[in-house]
Parts: sequence; C-alpha cells; structure tokens
Amino acid sequence: MKHTTVQLPDQIEHSLSQLAQRMGRSEAELIQEAIEQYLTRQTRPLPRSVGMGASGMGNLSTRDEELLWQEGKLS
Repeated sequence: MKHTTVQLPDQIEHSLSQLAQRMGRSEAELIQEAIEQYLTRQTRPLPRSVGMGASGMGNLSTRDEELLWQEGKLS
C-alpha cells in the first residue's frame, strides 16, 4: 500500500477526526472508503438510454417548468 499525504481544511479534518473516533475506525480507513466510493461513482457507465431522446428544443432546460405547466393544461 502506498502512503499519500492529503491536505484538508481544518473543519473537514476536525469532522473526520470526530467521525473516526465515534465509529471506532481510523481516519485513514474512512478516507480510503470515501475515495473508493467516489471512484466507483465516477467510473460507473451511464445507462444506454441516456441521451436517446433528443427533443430538438435548444431551450428546453430553461423552459422546463413552463412546458410542464402547458402539458398539464392540455389534459
């Protein structure tokens, strides 16, 4: 295992220290677990369905509420 130095803001270091003490674990264990979870989330492939439904509306994200309310009025 490789040793790595990580610089943390004082408040994060304090919170980490308290959490490690409460959980009966080392700060290193908590940091390793957090990094592992982060890397898993970042490397998980997106579902194939992401991006399949191109709306053709370039302003959809800015008009989403307006368009949803219009849809509700048509029903």
